[in-house]
Amino acid sequence: MKILKIGDAENVTLGLQEEIRRSEESRYDHRLHGVLLVAQGLKCCQVADLLGDAPRTVAYWVERFEEDGLAGLQEGARSGRPSKLKPDQMADLQRVVRGKPSEVGLSGNLWDGKTMSAYLREKHRLELGPRQCRRLLRQWAFRYRKPRPVIARADPLKQAAHKKTPRSGRQ
Repeated sequence: MKILKIGDAENVTLGLQEEIRRSEESRYDHRLHGVLLVAQGLKCCQVADLLGDAPRTVAYWVERFEEDGLAGLQEGARSGRPSKLKPDQMADLQRVVRGKPSEVGLSGNLWDGKTMSAYLREKHRLELGPRQCRRLLRQWAFRYRKPRPVIARADPLKQAAHKKTPRSGRQ
């Protein structure tokens, strides 16, 4: 049989894993596949590598399956506070942070925790602290980069004089 390859496999893998995490049913099916592979003789470490989970997670699935059967693989209650953001607010926020804050009437060119917090307060009447906003930016793989200062009308000769010069005899 011909060997098939998927282009950009790393991004495709990440996208598929996100899709699995999106719904209870797909997470249940994911656990079923993990337990099935262990039942067929693979070790938890091997299954974890194949499915993109931690080996201990796969071991928990097997233990719960052994104790409670299929019911042990069902989604249980999740701890933690429910999100203040509703799904439509989350989608709006993700759309907005792909642009500049100035496009939605805020000052600045980069999104940071304070700017996102101000946007949520103005647009959605929602109080979310800057630290929580930074956490969201990190979860969405946005990175804050400080702008580098641009010296207006700088003298090129003074800039060249200011730059470090390589030491003689070293390369």
